[in-house]
Amino acid sequence: MFKKSLMLGLAAGLAFATTAIAADPLKIVYIGKNTGNPYFDSITGGFEDACKSLGCEFEFVAPATAEATSQIPFIEAQIQRGVNVIGIAPNSPDALNQVLADAKAKGILVLTVNGDITGNEQYRDATILPVNFDIVGRDQVEMVGSLIGYEGEIAILSATTEAPDQNKWIVGMNETLKSDPKYAKMSLVATVYGDDQPEKSTTEMEALLSNFPNLKGVIAPTTVGIAAAAQVVQSRGIADKVAVTGLGLPSEMRDFVKDGTVKAFQLWSPYNEGWLAVHFAKGVIEGTIKNEVGSTFEVPNLGTITINANNSINTQAELTTFNAENIDQFDF
Repeated sequence: MFKKSLMLGLAAGLAFATTAIAADPLKIVYIGKNTGNPYFDSITGGFEDACKSLGCEFEFVAPATAEATSQIPFIEAQIQRGVNVIGIAPNSPDALNQVLADAKAKGILVLTVNGDITGNEQYRDATILPVNFDIVGRDQVEMVGSLIGYEGEIAILSATTEAPDQNKWIVGMNETLKSDPKYAKMSLVATVYGDDQPEKSTTEMEALLSNFPNLKGVIAPTTVGIAAAAQVVQSRGIADKVAVTGLGLPSEMRDFVKDGTVKAFQLWSPYNEGWLAVHFAKGVIEGTIKNEVGSTFEVPNLGTITINANNSINTQAELTTFNAENIDQFDF
């Protein structure tokens, strides 16, 4: 009788403990590149809505500037806080290696979201990207080429010199320009960096126009950079001479498109990255999703998602092009 009572007591205790553990919500943090960057508002919205839907706790944090090491103290703080999941848009491909290794050693699921640590993938568990980043540089060259008749001088206005995603796209742009005869009459004359700051991006755009009077097009593969470049072209009234394109938010670029300053630009849905990240993280931690190459899982509103090589996960297959015909269909 005593043994039976003891077993029942232990069973009840275990049931209580299991219930308590199950009731403890998953703690997820997303560390952006820097504060004051509207692009991350949309990604954060996806995280927030998914966490509300699935009962997770969520917090967004970011350093003031997008320097290579600026995210390290934020990661360290989240390790101390004891979060379950760290999502991060890395500011460097290698400066975060040790601190991310520390996070993984504590059992934290580490996801790079909207950028990866290329060449150092072992320091994260998976990467969630909007599209296959291998195609972005190619598509951006085609976009600017179509706007300038595939002939003339072009320049790139990027974010920071250390930004892994930007640098990957720039490599793709250079390779496309060199290898595809379609772009033989186009010349890349400069690559400059606005550090994802409106003021510096504006200054760099103005310098491009001064230093290269025959400039025909600018690719700004950063939402801060393209808005700054468009503002300069708009204020100078030279939209008929210099084509601005790149990666931008419809909400920020709408007026430039409607007044003809920008004919077309591209992006994806940043929101879906946050939405997918939460569903993936919860599934991996609870064991309903296998974080293995080739595995598939379902995400509400996105359908069937496949885990690709290097544990890379994309939210959509191709870039979305925005122009006067469709710009009002998007509100992010």
